[in-house]
Amino acid sequence: MRIIRGLHNLQGKVAGCVATIGNFDGVHLGHQMVVDQLANRGKLLNLPTVVIIFEPQPMEFFNAEKAPARLTRFREKVEYLSQLSVDTILVLEFNRQFSSLKADEFVNKVLVEGLMIKHLIVGDDFRFGEQRRGDFSFLKKSGGRYGFDVESMDSFLLNSERVSSTLIRNALASGALNKASNYLGRDYSMCGRVVHGKKIGRSIDFPTANIKVNRKKSPIQGVFAVRMIGLGNRVIDGVANIGVRPTLKGGRALLLEVHLFDFEEDIYGCHVEVLFIKKIRDEQKFDSLDALKQQIKKDSEVARLATA
Repeated sequence: MRIIRGLHNLQGKVAGCVATIGNFDGVHLGHQMVVDQLANRGKLLNLPTVVIIFEPQPMEFFNAEKAPARLTRFREKVEYLSQLSVDTILVLEFNRQFSSLKADEFVNKVLVEGLMIKHLIVGDDFRFGEQRRGDFSFLKKSGGRYGFDVESMDSFLLNSERVSSTLIRNALASGALNKASNYLGRDYSMCGRVVHGKKIGRSIDFPTANIKVNRKKSPIQGVFAVRMIGLGNRVIDGVANIGVRPTLKGGRALLLEVHLFDFEEDIYGCHVEVLFIKKIRDEQKFDSLDALKQQIKKDSEVARLATA
């Protein structure tokens, strides 16, 4: 799989394809269904598959403060898409100039001139172009004019619910991790590199791996039973806190700290993935480090049972 950033970098690299467009935040079961259909169409037409995504996501561009927390960072999204039948990811920078493209300009510049598209698959609620005036009907008419087919995918339903990134965010926020996992088709996780911290955990006999998650917002906060992968073939259980560490006056910076059970190796610099298994409690402020230590002991007992 290859990643192409911007239309200017296409330069004839994709001459005819089947494609789909969206944020693909979370790469959940609904997204996976779209990519499966894309792959099937690609095989039938003997054409490569292209997934078109935007950076930043449109809501982040228009109102960064009110935009919801991402389920997946760009790197995580690419990793999940690479595990599916995707030949190329085209990353389009969503800026002021791009947001002002009219629907017909988007079709001409991106789909026709850029990709020479032959078949397009979009979700049943897809809107695009300036003021979101483009829709499925517009795409069908454009396809007839320029010679490409357009197919609409129905929503993916699970237990009569439409699987969406919003539904998953709501499940995570309420602590319903099993529900979120069902919609994702996997445990919810975050990736990042292990970096040096202030070593306060060591002083209370609970050393932590500090994960740099590169996020301003998180769809989850609190204390969780977790598993860490990325250290060879091992799966290591632990207990994690993601938030701002109110007891230690961590400030506003989002931190993911993981205490790994029965583990003492130096893993600074390693890129790892933390899987969230069960929510134990919300983040809270304690009067002293000793009170925090006693609570971590209790949290660890709960986490060991949850990951057993």
